[in-house]
Amino acid sequence: MLKAADAALPRDPAWRGRLSAAAIVLLVLWPMLVQAEFKPWILFDAQSLEATWNFIASFVPPAHSLEFLRLVAVSSWETIAMATAGMALAMLGAIPLTLLVTERLSISRIGSGHVSPPAAALRHGVRAVLVLLRSVPELVWALLLVRIVGLGPTAGVIAIALTYCGMLGKVYAEILESSDAAACNALLHNGSGRLKALLYGALPESAAELVSYTIYRWECAIRGSVVMGFVGAGGLGQRMDESMKMMAGNELATMLMVFVLLVAGADAVSAMLRRRLA
Repeated sequence: MLKAADAALPRDPAWRGRLSAAAIVLLVLWPMLVQAEFKPWILFDAQSLEATWNFIASFVPPAHSLEFLRLVAVSSWETIAMATAGMALAMLGAIPLTLLVTERLSISRIGSGHVSPPAAALRHGVRAVLVLLRSVPELVWALLLVRIVGLGPTAGVIAIALTYCGMLGKVYAEILESSDAAACNALLHNGSGRLKALLYGALPESAAELVSYTIYRWECAIRGSVVMGFVGAGGLGQRMDESMKMMAGNELATMLMVFVLLVAGADAVSAMLRRRLA
């Protein structure tokens, strides 16, 4: 009876391949976990559980005095301003670099179909600059800049601008390269410049994706601004650092809720813009 039921069950023809792939992944992952000293069981010993409970219990009730809420509002605005100014500067740098690095917008390939050696060399050079900018995390840029310009949001704004310029330039170019080439080619073949080919050829098809990615990066910049506050860049992160040093869990709870609201607001703005551009 059981044999008959087993025979009726469909078998996955690729089960050996899937099993082998899972075994290979485990073999590769295990040395990495050992090297990273990943020990999740530490979270569940008696001392850690007691510390966790005491810390979480201090979150209730969240701090809600008028003076503290005013302080959080000012810090939140400083964080948003830091992220927005950094993103604006990053876009100012990324858009012209995207024009240079996107092969789809290359004028030298018109006719021959191949990019000329000088244009290819320039493109590789700009790609190297983008790699350099995004290779260094914004937190590291901020640590370096704090030593140069001192404590305050200026270091955070420049750090976001440098790192996100590299990220935006790379992804903008990839989005434009994946769009339909027909419109760009038609404009370039008829004597259009690179900028007009971007605005009237590639942008209409890619606008929604570009806006969505830009808003996502703005959301990441808000989170990055909070993290950079821990190294003296100001804003909500600096307030959180001060509250953590004082073990003021109720203040942390309030700021975490504000942090969630900021990210949710960025997500709502992104959804609204995507709907308008759809």
